[in-house]
Amino acid sequence: MSSAEHAERTGPGRPEDPRPQPDPRRRADPDAQPGRGAHAGLATQSVPPAAPGLAACAEGLAGGATTSAALVAEAFARIEASHQPLNAFRQLRTEAALAEAAEADRRLAAGERLPLLGVPVAVKDDTDVAGMPTYFGCDGVLPPAVADSEAVRRLRAAGAVIVGKTNSCELGQWAFTEGPAFGVTRNPWSTAHTPGGSSGGSAAAVAAGLVPAALGSDGAGSIRIPAAWTHLVGIKPQRGRISVHPQSDAFQGLTVNGPLARTVADAALLLDAAAGAHSADPHRPPALDASAAARREPGRLRVALCLTPPLTLTRNAPHPEVVRAVTALADVLARLGHHVEEARPRFGLIGLSFVPRATAGIAELAARHPDPGLLDPRTRSALRTGTRLGGRIVRAARAREVRQHARIGAFFDTSRGGYDVLLTPTTAAPPPRVGAFDHLSAWRTDLAMTSACPYAWPWNVLGWPGVNVPAGFTRDGLPLGAQLLGPSRSEARLISLAAQLEADRRWYEHRPPSHEAPPLSPADGG
Repeated sequence: MSSAEHAERTGPGRPEDPRPQPDPRRRADPDAQPGRGAHAGLATQSVPPAAPGLAACAEGLAGGATTSAALVAEAFARIEASHQPLNAFRQLRTEAALAEAAEADRRLAAGERLPLLGVPVAVKDDTDVAGMPTYFGCDGVLPPAVADSEAVRRLRAAGAVIVGKTNSCELGQWAFTEGPAFGVTRNPWSTAHTPGGSSGGSAAAVAAGLVPAALGSDGAGSIRIPAAWTHLVGIKPQRGRISVHPQSDAFQGLTVNGPLARTVADAALLLDAAAGAHSADPHRPPALDASAAARREPGRLRVALCLTPPLTLTRNAPHPEVVRAVTALADVLARLGHHVEEARPRFGLIGLSFVPRATAGIAELAARHPDPGLLDPRTRSALRTGTRLGGRIVRAARAREVRQHARIGAFFDTSRGGYDVLLTPTTAAPPPRVGAFDHLSAWRTDLAMTSACPYAWPWNVLGWPGVNVPAGFTRDGLPLGAQLLGPSRSEARLISLAAQLEADRRWYEHRPPSHEAPPLSPADGG
């Protein structure tokens, strides 16, 4: 952050306010009542319509139909107007992003072309952006990052303009995005409900059309869960596909970075732009052309439908509306020519590997906080647990991964009657109401999260890819999602299948009310 930008945002002698600041020149909507209905306070005549899709923005810029300066300014206007009801962003780069947009326009005028040159995108606030603190949902005063993370460096190299950093729950632990450091992030489909977590700010920003796409991270479903609860495509890539540097093996190998977008093509485009390893990364899968996969037919696949989650020792039978939605999606796959039958992998006691790795990861991050007393009591409890389970126990948990790959990988051995893809619910429940987990102890919060979200985390233990696709809505209009899961390095197959489903279901045509926007390109989902 430049000194001028810092002064513009904080004012002389004042501590930095981590929340995006409203423009004092813009009058508030007197009829806005945050929390009532789906979009209280979002629609005013002065606010631009929802952002077109990522590919549509890139095509419009390359073809001269719009400018980066216009797209970025419109994104900030939408973010400002949505702050009170949605609260999707923790930090903005207003001055710097507008300057970068002006430079992108000069480069475009000179004939330069890059995949995302001049396109505004957002990143989650667990991601280092040079000159900005990486709060990761925490309270307190943290130093600014001295350099971009590798994922941000690659997004910039592709021409993207980073407009800001989106809210996350504290250290990414929970499937809701709420906390004393930044308040409550709400779901654009119903502000009484959570968008999920921990990438809830990124999901809310994209679902509301504030930005065309955003980067999130997924350590136990933290991309796929908010994607499911906000009607988005969310890709959890293979471990190492998008670098997590400056971390080397985030959350003991559980966490990966990935895209959230309204269409498969947009998610694939952001994945391609951010993908690649840092020289210090331990995981280096071979290169992938996700955008090409999104344009290919998947062929006839063997798809296993599994509605029973792994053993978690909680009451987590899926909600009837979740069962209805995912079963309907299985019927669509069968109609499209795929062989679909019910089957379940041998998950075993995979949770015994997850818990030590997850809590050790929290402990490693929490121990670096300059004022641990500011952390949520539940975080401090996880820190103590992770410290006890670190060392030998977490090493043993990681060593089990080889056997888990072999056991669960056999499920995908098509030469022996196995399956190409596993279809499951992304969550067992629709989006919970905001505040549903307030005042719970650490243990009860974990039980509630596990009960609502028992399906996603095993793929983090394995390090394999998964894609959330929209699966429809509850009778009350709340979004639901389904996971397409595959074995190691199977992103191309999952993306192709998701694109085929999207062509049939056309889920991108459904936006939260007041967020309609014509696409710049009819070929893009908008």
